[in-house]
Amino acid sequence: MDGIAVIQSRMATIENRFGGRQPRIAEGTAGAGSRLPPQATDGFSSIYSTSVRSLASPTPAHRLAPGAYGRLQPPAELVAFGNGRIPVTELTSIGVDGHQLHAPAAEAFTLLRSAASADGVSLGVISSYRDFATQQRLASEKGLYSQGGLAAAPGTSNHGWGLSLDLDLDASGQAWMRDNAWRFGFVEDVPREPWHWTYRPAAESGGRR
Repeated sequence: MDGIAVIQSRMATIENRFGGRQPRIAEGTAGAGSRLPPQATDGFSSIYSTSVRSLASPTPAHRLAPGAYGRLQPPAELVAFGNGRIPVTELTSIGVDGHQLHAPAAEAFTLLRSAASADGVSLGVISSYRDFATQQRLASEKGLYSQGGLAAAPGTSNHGWGLSLDLDLDASGQAWMRDNAWRFGFVEDVPREPWHWTYRPAAESGGRR
């Protein structure tokens, strides 16, 4: 099975696992969050023994510019909880310093990070899920987007749905993400924030969820 088939097979497994609840697909805006002990999650390294570089293809023409993806439609199973109020039972560790995401996003990012590592690229994580209190603090510290700042109004950040990450990227990391993140359902969707990536596989395939 070639590398692309492996990725497609694994992503299908993730989506099927959460099938009845629609893969917690979403899109977003910014994120740091609650902490659980990181779990060792490099069990997929063997899957990526073949460098993702061998899968390289041009960036898809349908990839939209940051800011052109439209408003996030959060997964139905999270709406009842509210933005920034997601219970720990709905969050999964990504294996990095206690960071967490909604389960399908966490699994997809684990695959993505393993693929990057196989290509010799290091992806640091600065922020992930943000609870409401964290959103309030960041809005106070960084200012609101509406006022020229770098924070969403508390209760509206896509980090509050556990779907977005802020990454620590050098030039090679940024280039790798722009070439490959879409394969795992992640898109660069916020203007002025090249470090901000959101799990929204429907958007990657041309939709705007």
